[in-house]
Amino acid sequence: MSVLELLTARGHTLAVAESLTGGAVAAALTAVPGASAVFRGSVTAYATDVKRDVLGVDAGLLAERGAVDPEVVRRMATGVRDLLGADWGVATTGVAGPAPQDGRPVGTVFVAVAPPGARRAVAQRVEATGDRESIRARTVDALLAALHEALVEDAVAPPALPGLPGAPDSSELPGSGGDVSTG
Repeated sequence: MSVLELLTARGHTLAVAESLTGGAVAAALTAVPGASAVFRGSVTAYATDVKRDVLGVDAGLLAERGAVDPEVVRRMATGVRDLLGADWGVATTGVAGPAPQDGRPVGTVFVAVAPPGARRAVAQRVEATGDRESIRARTVDALLAALHEALVEDAVAPPALPGLPGAPDSSELPGSGGDVSTG
């Protein structure tokens, strides 16, 4: 089942924040007939000040770590989800080239998924190599795969009552641990 079919089956909506992909995630989603039933919209936050002023990414975090950072992409995902009133938020940030950015080499990419009600999204590092076009394409594929996995895990996760011992922390996706991992 595709991400759009999974979202539709749940009656959930999606919002996208993109940096290095420049709208390619939104384009891939809206190329599918019927996407309007679940896709709320997107913000192409290419400039750092747009990440701060529109998506609510902390200025101190951006100054300290730069825009290509797992915590930045987490905040982009929750920021767009909240800004556009969606159930799920996803985001991309990274360096597609031709030159390094914020001390990060070309091919450094992070994606994030913010599920419903989560205070903190889960970020994942993407292994992206090649030219600018292939890095951007790999990022789109990796983000959609991460969203698909999160939706599938969400569908099979047993309900838990907050505050009970062993209950998952609602700020993390089931089974992810919330850590940045290679993907």
